[in-house]
Amino acid sequence: MAEQLRLMAVHAHPDDESSKGAATMARYVAEGVRVMVATCTGGERGSILNPKMDRPDVLENISAIRRAEMDRAREILGVEQAWLGFVDSGLPEGDPLPPLPEGAFGLEDPETAAIPLIKLIREFRPHVMTTYDENGGYPHPDHIMCHKVSVVAFDKAGDPEAYPELGEPWQPRKLYYNSGWTRARMLALHEGMIAAGLESPYTEWLEKWADRDDRGDKITTRVECGEYFETRDDALRAHATQVDPDGFWFKIPLELQQKVWPTEDFELARSLVDSPVPESDLFAGIRESVDAH
Repeated sequence: MAEQLRLMAVHAHPDDESSKGAATMARYVAEGVRVMVATCTGGERGSILNPKMDRPDVLENISAIRRAEMDRAREILGVEQAWLGFVDSGLPEGDPLPPLPEGAFGLEDPETAAIPLIKLIREFRPHVMTTYDENGGYPHPDHIMCHKVSVVAFDKAGDPEAYPELGEPWQPRKLYYNSGWTRARMLALHEGMIAAGLESPYTEWLEKWADRDDRGDKITTRVECGEYFETRDDALRAHATQVDPDGFWFKIPLELQQKVWPTEDFELARSLVDSPVPESDLFAGIRESVDAH
């Protein structure tokens, strides 16, 4: 029997795993892949974005509530999950931006902050890792730090001279960046809504797109996972403090999404195997090389 494939997705906060690459994870779980979500922070400073949850009792217990939400999302996606133990930075707003709170994840030294992730990599032994690009997907200090920590850990986990006390070295074969909203994806969904006689929620975004960083040309890998979009949405709704079930993210009918853009997309950032792009599988080049037991 071939060795079981393993995927690790590194995310900044609870809820990120359900909004970025969740349908891909659900698909791989269904195919028998072990999937581990590494969550850098507890999401303690996340704003309550669902009006129904914006209550004093929720705010008082936000840390425990966000952990419970993560447990529910983990069950829905069928993944394993570990907390790396850092404290949410919050999203600074204003001009100039205020300094981050003392002890926040965004202020950590990436080399030091990578230590718990290196330990987890050596324990879980993923063949593939996913994280955010150097801009964090969007410029949240925790997302940018998540990128830095993931890259350090990817490079050091396989080095026998680095942190020998953290366990046997393990080198993941590939590192991907999640691809978020590209203009092409948004335009396809927008035009699909118009063609169906529905109001598109993206009209204003597309009008202002010139100001946004678009990495659509960097996508190397498109994973077909439309049949798991409903699982993704259920996991996202589990993060009830962060996601309004009547909000923006659920305006596009699932059937239309599955028809117009049935993939989740990734940028291949590092590969230690032969995996010509474009790809349709995060394990391309690995399935063939994983040793048989």
